[in-house]
Amino acid sequence: MPKKNILSASLEDYLEAIYHIVADKHVARSKEIAARLQVSRASVTEALRALSKRELINYSPYEAITMTAQGKEAAQNVIFRHDALKQFFIEVLAVDPDVAENGACRVEHTAPPEVISHMISFIEFLKICPRGGNDLLKGFADYCKEGKTRTNCNACISACHRDPDLQEEKG
Repeated sequence: MPKKNILSASLEDYLEAIYHIVADKHVARSKEIAARLQVSRASVTEALRALSKRELINYSPYEAITMTAQGKEAAQNVIFRHDALKQFFIEVLAVDPDVAENGACRVEHTAPPEVISHMISFIEFLKICPRGGNDLLKGFADYCKEGKTRTNCNACISACHRDPDLQEEKG
């Protein structure tokens, strides 16, 4: 994104809200944006001017708001970061979905793309790794809830050493 389009967290929230409203209704109106973000109409107007100046939306006072191609791309990037973070918080860290949603909203604005990419790769790796997989994720979730492992760790490690699939990889 060109330097003039580096957005504050607040403007990213507006762009994301506009994107979702436009996806549902083809256009957005300032009152819908204000309601969705629970902000004043004056705040919306200020944000719309800023987004329009950056050529991310098409905006004229009292008219319907649409997104430019560049605006759609920027919004999709914010949404991608949000969804990836939320997935990581829920699937890997075993965080409650509501807490994960709130956390993703806060972190999405600051996490570098490389961090998000590695988090997604880590989720994929954990699901396919014979030493980890869904059992590891479930075990961690249980540990977070109960403060203890569901099985004896030494028994689990021994089972891994006896697993023929793991022996092939080592051998």
